[in-house]
Amino acid sequence: MQRTERHASFGGWQEVWQHRSEVLSCDMKFGIYLPPAAVRGEACPVLYWLSGLTCNEQNFITKAGAQQYAAQHGLILVAPDTSPRGADVADDAAYDLGQGAGFYLNATQAPWAAHFRMEDYIVQELPALIQQHFAVTAAQSIFGHSMGGHGALTLALRHPGRYRSVSAFSPIVAPSQVPWGEKAFSAYLGEDRDQWAAHDACALIQSQLSERLPLLVDQGEADDFLANQLQPQRLQAACDAAGHPLTLRRHPGADHSYYFIASLIGEHIAHHAKALQG
Repeated sequence: MQRTERHASFGGWQEVWQHRSEVLSCDMKFGIYLPPAAVRGEACPVLYWLSGLTCNEQNFITKAGAQQYAAQHGLILVAPDTSPRGADVADDAAYDLGQGAGFYLNATQAPWAAHFRMEDYIVQELPALIQQHFAVTAAQSIFGHSMGGHGALTLALRHPGRYRSVSAFSPIVAPSQVPWGEKAFSAYLGEDRDQWAAHDACALIQSQLSERLPLLVDQGEADDFLANQLQPQRLQAACDAAGHPLTLRRHPGADHSYYFIASLIGEHIAHHAKALQG
């Protein structure tokens, strides 16, 4: 690994690291915030953030204002890129497919399958790397925004016992039923909708999972993507039908931007800290 950035922040360090990913067959970057407790040599829990379409490791670490809250609660924050990158990695001219749009799943279709294995990267390779190079406890949680909110929800639901808590801002809750997901799933997974359902939060909840990890979701009412792409009412209906615990909060005037995320990031980090340190 190679550290490419380091900035003092709230008594800790905001760093960016680059490494070779064997899972994705390319070089990857991730942001990591080390709170004062970690700087002192204490092992800390890890909270993973998954960003949305077009983003990389920079968006969250520069816009969310999360470092001060991670410092207060003694959490390590890890913010990976949203897809494999590189000249030899398959891509598409549109913003919602290819590089910057990995959808946190393992692609099975050419040309994507050669590199787009973001589920394995987030769930297995990256945590192993973090455990190898930083002083962390076994406790980990996950949250994200938009496509990353989809990723946080589905990875937590698909891997019971791995995460202590999960939350999301403006997530794509039913990707198999909205344009963003239909386009990505068709490309990455093919036309078998049973394969799509395995990466759809609403469908996963309806399948009566063994673990009922409580979901915390915040959604802005002035979000331009609310009606066409996000549709949180589908998640509410699925959770109500399955008896799955959900806290869905809707916020008048809030949009899809990091202004919304920054307004509530302290509450989300406190929510995860309670689970991680309890």
